[in-house]
Amino acid sequence: MSHKRIPKRKAAIAVGSVAALGAAALLLPNANASQTDSASGDTPKTFKAAGVPLVAKQLASQLGDAFAGSYYNAEKQQVVVNVVGDDSKVLDTVRKAGAVPNQVHNSTATLQAAARTLRTKATIPGTAWSVDPKTNEIRVSADSTVTGSKWNTLESTVKSLGSGVATLKKSSGTFKTFASGGDAIFAQANGGGVRCSLGFNVTAGDGSPAFLTAGHCGVAAKQWSDSQNGRPIATVDQATFPGKGDFSLVKYDDPNTQAPSEVNVGNGQTVQITQAADAVVGQQVFRMGSTTGLHDGTVTGLDATVNFQSETQPGGVDTVTGLIQTNVCAEAGDSGGSLFTQDGSAIGLTSGGSGDCTTGGETFFQPVTRALQATGATLGAGGAGGAGDQSGAGAGAGDQSASPGGQQGGGDQSGAGAGDQSGAGAGDQSGAGQQSASPGDQSGGAADQPGNAGDQSGSGVGDGSGLVSSR
Repeated sequence: MSHKRIPKRKAAIAVGSVAALGAAALLLPNANASQTDSASGDTPKTFKAAGVPLVAKQLASQLGDAFAGSYYNAEKQQVVVNVVGDDSKVLDTVRKAGAVPNQVHNSTATLQAAARTLRTKATIPGTAWSVDPKTNEIRVSADSTVTGSKWNTLESTVKSLGSGVATLKKSSGTFKTFASGGDAIFAQANGGGVRCSLGFNVTAGDGSPAFLTAGHCGVAAKQWSDSQNGRPIATVDQATFPGKGDFSLVKYDDPNTQAPSEVNVGNGQTVQITQAADAVVGQQVFRMGSTTGLHDGTVTGLDATVNFQSETQPGGVDTVTGLIQTNVCAEAGDSGGSLFTQDGSAIGLTSGGSGDCTTGGETFFQPVTRALQATGATLGAGGAGGAGDQSGAGAGAGDQSASPGGQQGGGDQSGAGAGDQSGAGAGDQSGAGQQSASPGDQSGGAADQPGNAGDQSGSGVGDGSGLVSSR
């Protein structure tokens, strides 16, 4: 994305350039399949990505408690719907809708109860969990810092949930927010430089131009620049971290700023962002960030809860709920960057995770639909997304019952699956709202406000997702 005062030049993608070129090649041409009618009611249909959420929502309404989430089989372009029990009428309803029924053991209620138990007994720094509708289980991860008694507590809690309800694995590295001092969008907080990435240009509720980025960036500093030692060009209006999300709304200081709804993916290519959509397990997604450029991967879980080690409270935890989990790599400085689909659907904002773009890892994203709903913003000039009715539906773990606003379509979006990125979060959070925590490599911020920022530091913009210029 760009704003008019910044000349659009070649995006700086110094790290992971080979992978970035590979991801860029996948973006063009747009090869999404269209929805087709089946020869009979029992033959699964193939679905265009934008049609998947509506099917999932309708089936969730029709099946009631028998509906246990869904996911997208990208290879076959089919919607897979999890159902509890062997009621032939339920199975026929799924088939008549053109979807593929998948009989499972765990109901939505079972997964929700398991998530509540994890939240109560295992909110340990360095842990995360999300619903995987492909396995009909909650996937629990622990980073390298979870050892000794903490690991024992986590392991025993997972076992107590019962057989086949949750799985536990070790994750390489440590779970952290991906913010750092450097380039992209810049700020200073408590004498240190902070770098993040711009996610998506939006229009604020009052009609002013703005952009979305990570909440932990917004609570670390109030004013942001687009170049090293440059003057501030944007000011944080709202910021949420930790708690029920990780997102910030940052308004451009110049009300005449033009903020087109597009993502610059480098080499002169841009992807027009036309709508916001919910994520679905199994869909292909692309991430653009200031440090590592363009990378692609797959959504692996929904309704994720991540327990980041607190940067402001020794031994404390910053818990964030309602996130999207993927296998797309990211590194420090990518925080806030855009997660989107081939057809131009805005999906998420980079929050944090473990690993890097050399070894891989797990990454978590704030759903854009929830951020738009909470801030009252709309994508771009205001006609491409925002708060409203969601077409997604699914089984939610973590007691996340609120339906986020946004669009009813979107690339590879089934909008269904466990959790549906409601971002409503459950309790026991460590300071939801505009917190003073400064996660990751942040330098800190002032209490109960988006933070303090003075002269800006950093060098250039090259995140490809927003204020576009080169080093």
